[in-house]
Amino acid sequence: MKRTGAGVLVVAAVLGVAAGFVVDQLLTSAGRPTFTPAVTLPILLVLLGAVVVGLAVPIRRATHGASKAKVDPFRAVRIAMLAKASSIVGAAIGGLGAGLWIFLATRPVPPSLGSLGTVIATTVCGALLVAAGLVAEHLCTIRKDDDDEHPGGSDDPGLEPRLRDH
Repeated sequence: MKRTGAGVLVVAAVLGVAAGFVVDQLLTSAGRPTFTPAVTLPILLVLLGAVVVGLAVPIRRATHGASKAKVDPFRAVRIAMLAKASSIVGAAIGGLGAGLWIFLATRPVPPSLGSLGTVIATTVCGALLVAAGLVAEHLCTIRKDDDDEHPGGSDDPGLEPRLRDH
């Protein structure tokens, strides 16, 4: 599994910014109030980040000898994929909040403090979820063994001639 790259996170954030700005633009042009995230969204983002890191810590302890427990590779991969998904979702939701904030900042009428507060909290907590996902992904990374990659092919020298014959 490859680690989450900055490019993926930037694309998710840019798509989130565009979606947030366009949604508010469409709502306003239709005469409806702008979209304001629920107050519970930032709280849930922080809790998700804490859960992801909490799930990754036992994997880190087991792979670095701090624990006698064996590492279940399937569990480690699942947690690493959850961490990767969390960082991408955090970037998208943080971008959405940033898009909403940009829209509100460009309006001639200042927004109410309550709606601006939840938008800013959503943006910040989205960034925190990205950080938690990346930290958890790092915690699930195991050290590479010397025998993980073999540029010459297989370990069994007798296997290569059989493969060439067929």
